[in-house]
Amino acid sequence: MLSSYASVVMSITLVLFLVGVLGLLLINSKRVADHFKEQIALTIFLKDDSRDIDIKQLQKSLQLEAATRAVNFVTKEEAAAQHALEIGEDFMEFLGYNPLLASIDVYFNASYVSPSFIEKLSNDYAKYDFVDAVYYDQPLLELLSENIQKISYWLLGASLIFIFVALLLIHSSIRLSIYSKRFVIKTMQLVGATKGFIRRPFLASYVRLGLLGSVLALFFLIGVLWELNQRFPELELLNRPIEPALVFGAIILLGVGISFMSSFLATQRYLNLNTEAVY
Repeated sequence: MLSSYASVVMSITLVLFLVGVLGLLLINSKRVADHFKEQIALTIFLKDDSRDIDIKQLQKSLQLEAATRAVNFVTKEEAAAQHALEIGEDFMEFLGYNPLLASIDVYFNASYVSPSFIEKLSNDYAKYDFVDAVYYDQPLLELLSENIQKISYWLLGASLIFIFVALLLIHSSIRLSIYSKRFVIKTMQLVGATKGFIRRPFLASYVRLGLLGSVLALFFLIGVLWELNQRFPELELLNRPIEPALVFGAIILLGVGISFMSSFLATQRYLNLNTEAVY
């Protein structure tokens, strides 16, 4: 009896945990996509003879744009120090001068980031007399724009398929558990117990098992969510508790609902069988 119940709880926990992971991925897919979009920088390289007033005016106009999230001015010296750090040696020692240009890195709000928008800005700023060149990672931007929507659809499709698989697996597990008690069901029926009286304890038992499996799945999901938030704090996964709460609520409803329906259908099947068919 205990081993039968334990297998049901384990099945429910594992399946609901995997469904919950997919749900968390789906509900946070836009936030992850927005995070990557906001890391794409439009870099405006400035000529050496640029006037300070022109640079400050450009910075000011960039900061006033609704699409702008952050503006970062990098001097020639800072660019050289950063480059030396990246390559592991001071290249100016053998060059004798600093060939790098001062630049302005512009980061945009995710809702504005698109290939057409960034390309238009790039062409506009390239026309300035004191601008040497404008650069952005065009292949990465195009890749993000093309695949973000596809990934969302794939996650949604995978979630729906997995929910269907979860229904089948949990239903099969509960049906096998009740199958082992088919003689008890038929014996109670033969001594005059009504179908409702026989069905009631089975429904109560398996709903409790479904709730227990759901709660265990939630504990594992909370652990996964906490670990992801520790590793990727910039995603701010815990700053919007409503979103994971919706997934957690859906997991509990799914676990209890499937357990109720599966136990009801399984007991009903054996209640409707002839005595000979039970054997």
